[in-house]
Amino acid sequence: MTISNDIPLTLVLLIIFFGAFVRATFGFGDALIAMPLLALVVSIQIASPLVAFLSIIIGTTMLILNWGKVDFKAAWRLILSSALGIPVGLYFLKTVPEEYIKILLGIILILFGAYNLFRPKLPTIQSNLWAYVMGFLGGILGGAYNANGPPVIIYGRLARWEPDRFRATLQSYFMPTAAFIFIGHGLSGSWTSEVLTLFAYSFPVILVAIVLGTLLSKRIPDGMFDRLVYLAIIGMGILMFL
Repeated sequence: MTISNDIPLTLVLLIIFFGAFVRATFGFGDALIAMPLLALVVSIQIASPLVAFLSIIIGTTMLILNWGKVDFKAAWRLILSSALGIPVGLYFLKTVPEEYIKILLGIILILFGAYNLFRPKLPTIQSNLWAYVMGFLGGILGGAYNANGPPVIIYGRLARWEPDRFRATLQSYFMPTAAFIFIGHGLSGSWTSEVLTLFAYSFPVILVAIVLGTLLSKRIPDGMFDRLVYLAIIGMGILMFL
């Protein structure tokens, strides 16, 4: 397998490393970091399956490390509804012009970053119906842009999950949905030779990022580094419009 000369390999691997590092540190954020940056240097058709690969590797690793804290009753509703939404998102990826995808992704990033940065006081949700709604929206965003996190993360906050439960349950959701998205890309013909080559180059980079991010997560004060990440997410959302 070969990779075309117009793909800046070093830059792609740096983006993959940063996305995996953020995910290992906070439990989410890999796709929101990596997807918009990769979309600026490679096509959406390459970036989307590559980020799906990143998500499934790091999700599997972190789920193993946090298995005992998972709320499986909440997770299965999100997983089931996301599985129904993923084919819709994959259809959008194949049919919607790339510039529209970038604009929508920019809007998602800005809204998500602003929500987490300012943390408005919103009511606590009790009904399990919201898990299905948010999971379905996450599936659509995941299939199209590998951005299935925002609806599910907002749901976890509105359901008032405790921090340990929040982090662990997210992994139990992200891992299987990443697998669905990853397989969906393969069935839709997105596993090109260039994408497979980038998979191979990315694997050791992801493992290093997991180790470093896990170590950092135990050392930084709560709320310091994540606020910087949310500011960066807002900035990248704005950049998608440019």
